[in-house]
Amino acid sequence: MGDVVRIASLSELAELLPLLGESYVRFSAGPEADRAAVSVDKESGCPLPGLSVNRLVPEPWWDRPVELWLARRLCQYAHLAGGERFGWVLTGTVVGRGPDSEPLVADVVPVARLDDSVLAEALEAYRRAFDPGRV
Repeated sequence: MGDVVRIASLSELAELLPLLGESYVRFSAGPEADRAAVSVDKESGCPLPGLSVNRLVPEPWWDRPVELWLARRLCQYAHLAGGERFGWVLTGTVVGRGPDSEPLVADVVPVARLDDSVLAEALEAYRRAFDPGRV
C-alpha cells in the first residue's frame, strides 16, 4: 500500500480522524486492487459509481468516546476481512449511495492500513459497550 500509515489501535485511528476530515474505511484486497475494480450491487448486478465504504467520522449526536464509534463502524464490516482482504482508511468524494445506503466514493486517496490488532480491539470494545440486536 505504498507510503500509507499503519494503524495498530483504535486510539491511533481516533487521533488520525481530525487530520483527515471526512474519512472512510473499506475492507478489500487494498487500494491497488480496487483501482481496477468496480463495486457492484450483489443482488441486481448493477455497477456502482464508486467504492462502497463506511464513514468513520462520528455523527454530531454521538456523546461517547470516538473509539467506541470506531469500534461499532469497524465491526459492521469486519466479517469482510481475512485472507487477502483487510481494512484500510481513505478519503475521497462521495458520488452516491449504495443499496444499503452506504457512501460510494470516487477520487480515492489511501491514507492508512488497519493492522489486525485494530479489528481485535474493536470487536472486544464492541462486545463490552454495546447491546447488539436490541430494539
